[in-house]
Amino acid sequence: MSSTIDKFDSHVMHTYGRLPIVLDKGKGEYACDEDNKEYIDFGSGIGTNSLGYCNEKWADAVCAQVRSIQHTSNYFYTKVQAELAEKLCAVTGCKNMFFGNSGAEANECAIKIARKYSFDKYGQGRQTIVTLVNSFHGRTVTTLSATGQDVFHNYFFPFTPGFVHTPANDCAALEKLLDEDKTICAVMIEFIQGEGGINVLNKDFVDDIFRICGEKDILVIADEIQSGVGRTGTFLASERFGVKPDVTTLAKGIAGGLPMGVCLAGEKCADVLGKGMHGSTFGGNPVSCAGALAVLDTVTSAGFLDEVAQKGYYITTKLLEIPEVEGVDGIGLMMGIRLKTKKAPEVLAKAAENGLLILTAKDKLRLLPPLTISYEEIDKGIEILKNILEEQ
Repeated sequence: MSSTIDKFDSHVMHTYGRLPIVLDKGKGEYACDEDNKEYIDFGSGIGTNSLGYCNEKWADAVCAQVRSIQHTSNYFYTKVQAELAEKLCAVTGCKNMFFGNSGAEANECAIKIARKYSFDKYGQGRQTIVTLVNSFHGRTVTTLSATGQDVFHNYFFPFTPGFVHTPANDCAALEKLLDEDKTICAVMIEFIQGEGGINVLNKDFVDDIFRICGEKDILVIADEIQSGVGRTGTFLASERFGVKPDVTTLAKGIAGGLPMGVCLAGEKCADVLGKGMHGSTFGGNPVSCAGALAVLDTVTSAGFLDEVAQKGYYITTKLLEIPEVEGVDGIGLMMGIRLKTKKAPEVLAKAAENGLLILTAKDKLRLLPPLTISYEEIDKGIEILKNILEEQ
């Protein structure tokens, strides 16, 4: 056993099921452990290393910012945060945003916006937020309450009240709930449920959400923590569905591996929160903003997102040629692999032994490769996975 692992396990809470691998460095789509074994990374830190490891343009931007100013409180302005905010508004069509450090923080902000919007307009008593069964929105007590999975609803009682869950893709159940419950102020959705198993919402269900919510002045919050920042071949997954949420949350891939969460507001919600109503000491940190600008510049460059979509199609085609693969769910480079006989956790462990890093989501294998991954690296990774899946 590695001395690093011994030291780590002796001093860090055991809140994760870790593989016995100590990653030491990385370049592009390859990670390297402390014994210099290389791994092709099809997980990109759960979709966070959007440009792979130590992308040169990204690293230069981050290092330059570290040597300029690494942090200042939000009592002051910084150029890099202003530039990032301007570019994010231009790319998403949103009016403004709040910067935090994580997806959970971004979703907390969205929840506060929804409740404050309704309070300002309708007074008390209209505070319930609808989320979907099998959703995942974070690990704070409030975002766990929002999460529609019973497996997470344990130990930490009492949970924050004011959330109800409805089945995904059940238009009748949604309409009934929104008709009968007059306390609802918002519906929060993931267009592709990530931790819930890479489940894509039906277009007609999404259309119903936006139609009914529009009629009742109920806000729509899109949790794009995992699906945003080009992951689906469009900057936001909402573009794939032809809709415009009132509030959108981003995190994971936005800063290329540095902590950042963003809560984007459309015109209706742009002025809901005022001074003193929300805050984050590290939110909009200049170094993270510099990394995010490098990500944005890359992801929005000509042809980049089309290439992401094409790579997703290419990987799906290759996977469906493997007899053990029952099907592939997802959009772009956010995909879940349904297996016929093998167990996803066992395949994950075997893949790591053979130099391939992948993820799981429920009973599926989950792939979230760097958006910059090459076709050559895709082929190498798929070949490793194919050999594992074809083992008797």
